[in-house]
Amino acid sequence: MQAREDEFYLDLPAFSDFSGVADGRAYAPVPDTWLVAAADIVRSTEAIAAGRYKDVNMIGVAVISALLNRLGRDRLPFVFGGDGAMVLLPPSGRDAAAEALSGVARLAREAAGLELRVALIPVSDLRAAGADIRLRKFELSPGNFLAMVSGDGLMLAERWLKDELQGAAYRIADPNPATPDLTGFSCNWEPLRARNGRIVSLMVRTTEAAGPEGLARLMRGLSDHAGVDARASEPQEAPVQDETLRMRTVPATLAAQVRLATGGSLSPLPILRTLAVVALVRFARWSGWRLGSLEPARYMREMQLNTDFRKFDDTLRLVIDVTEAQAEALKAYLAREYASGHLVYGLTEAREALMTCYVSDFAAGQHVHFVDGANGGLALAARDFKQRQAALEQAWQRPLPGSHAGGQSFDAAAKPA
Repeated sequence: MQAREDEFYLDLPAFSDFSGVADGRAYAPVPDTWLVAAADIVRSTEAIAAGRYKDVNMIGVAVISALLNRLGRDRLPFVFGGDGAMVLLPPSGRDAAAEALSGVARLAREAAGLELRVALIPVSDLRAAGADIRLRKFELSPGNFLAMVSGDGLMLAERWLKDELQGAAYRIADPNPATPDLTGFSCNWEPLRARNGRIVSLMVRTTEAAGPEGLARLMRGLSDHAGVDARASEPQEAPVQDETLRMRTVPATLAAQVRLATGGSLSPLPILRTLAVVALVRFARWSGWRLGSLEPARYMREMQLNTDFRKFDDTLRLVIDVTEAQAEALKAYLAREYASGHLVYGLTEAREALMTCYVSDFAAGQHVHFVDGANGGLALAARDFKQRQAALEQAWQRPLPGSHAGGQSFDAAAKPA
């Protein structure tokens, strides 16, 4: 019984039509015994203001890479948040996860000068506090998945992580952890220029006032009013396209990623290995030749599919490439729906997007790519979101439904307020 519970996510059936995120009854409850590995960069807003958002992004992806390498790539659901990450894991992985989290926290401090808060929070404790965590598994391409999450549990976990008193019982603090395994972690691609004019990083959550069909209605509204169809199999607004993918001979992030991967040093061998991989990919893409396990046409095609530019974790999060007219129509639509009390949203705009990668197996096509706006993206959209949420709660003179976890509880059976 315990063995099958440990394989909960591996056994979870997958879906490939993104509109399925709105089917609340299809989400499966995470076992009570599981844990949330939570990581968040302290004072990330200051780092972003100092122009260090790529460093912030890299550390968030490093958390995911370290845990997946240690505990099994296909067994763990994960959510990248821009300035942190959440990963769910079975109880058998507690000790290994604690070591990996501590290791990434040490690397963040020593290699990047950033403080990373890390914690392991039992799902049972989140449920006892009135939240829940339920999952669906969205298939990007064969064998590559993103977790879609409902129930407010991750929001509550983030709140506890950041609270000095509440989070004290869950935080991990190993003074001398081993260097984590970051195999497959890379960020060799240059910022992705907006083809259409603007990169919009958006997070939006419907309230109970929108009714049980609120999320489906929201996605229809984005399409009808701003021409952004998040439900499409391959949205035109996806920022990763063949023409936006550029790679320098010497990546701008070379020193930062080598320091993270090696525990803080700039050793010659990892530098040479990274430069060799870059040269291989550049030549294969230019020539079209297959080089060993690298088939350039297939890999570039998979890259466009295997990105997290759209996801759902109680909040719909999009990083999209839109025209100026679309961006203005999007903001007008969201403002109207917010004024009606149907949703809360946060939004930032940039001219470029950032991409950080986790490649576990070139030959088998196993790789996932994490995308965010270049100017603070989802981290700053979250700040914008919280300001609007506070204003709406003040106008209603009561917390929004589900605000014990920082937002609305997504429940297909919920009745309109």
